[in-house]
Amino acid sequence: MSGNGSVGFALKPGRRVFLLGSAAGLLVLGLAGCQSTPLVQGVAWQLDNTHANAYGEWNRLGVTDLLLQWTAVDNTAYVAGTHIPVAPRLPDWNRVAQEPWAKHVLVGLAGRFDENAARANVALLVDQSLELVRAAPRLNIEGWYFPVEVDPSWQDAHSLAPLLARLPRPLWISVYDRGNIGGAALADWLSTWLPNDVGVLLQDGVGVYAREPGVARTYADALSAKFGLERVRIIAEAFRLAPGASFRSATAQELRSQLDAYRGYRTYLFDGPHYVPPQLVNSLLQ
Repeated sequence: MSGNGSVGFALKPGRRVFLLGSAAGLLVLGLAGCQSTPLVQGVAWQLDNTHANAYGEWNRLGVTDLLLQWTAVDNTAYVAGTHIPVAPRLPDWNRVAQEPWAKHVLVGLAGRFDENAARANVALLVDQSLELVRAAPRLNIEGWYFPVEVDPSWQDAHSLAPLLARLPRPLWISVYDRGNIGGAALADWLSTWLPNDVGVLLQDGVGVYAREPGVARTYADALSAKFGLERVRIIAEAFRLAPGASFRSATAQELRSQLDAYRGYRTYLFDGPHYVPPQLVNSLLQ
């Protein structure tokens, strides 16, 4: 996340792809929701050398979905089998595949920590991403996420469209609104260049105090009105700005107000390993 988403590759044996736009998938989700509505559906994991393994109790909140921010960042890969230098510690992907909060995974591809560097190297990141697709870990993969984040201040964002065409589907990118132009304007801008088979992960901006949860909900509603509900998901920032340009975990009250506002949307906590420890899970369930 920034400071303030058909090539025809065959999936490895045993790997499943979930097409959420299908009527069957929506029916299953709808029936599940009739019995009990989870507090949140997903958790994000931003891999770095300090958080090369993810442990958490997010499934107690109802989480079944995992969003990997990336599987390579700054020319360091968290999977083997590519030409990208490998990180000193790799995740235990076999364990992750068995976690109840990783039943459905969006695999993030190649990115950069620095947003400007990512945008300046999109073609290289796509090349690296294609390697990462071929070397992807054996997870319950439902789609792919290209982690070069977009917002309307990126004047050359439209150049991303032909590069996204090289990546496999289902495919997602993330979007935020640095300039607070509003949900309708954001949706209109995206519609001028975003391929019609790419999903949108909306960064809510609540953690950096860009907007309140209710306002973030209006953004999601504007995007779903333009693109369809099945093509829009929300990334709920589970952190807050703290003194000294640092970040802290959101309190249970702060986070609950976000999750309540986003009911009806598939929502990911950003991010679990950094900001949603077991103590916060316990508080959210009280």
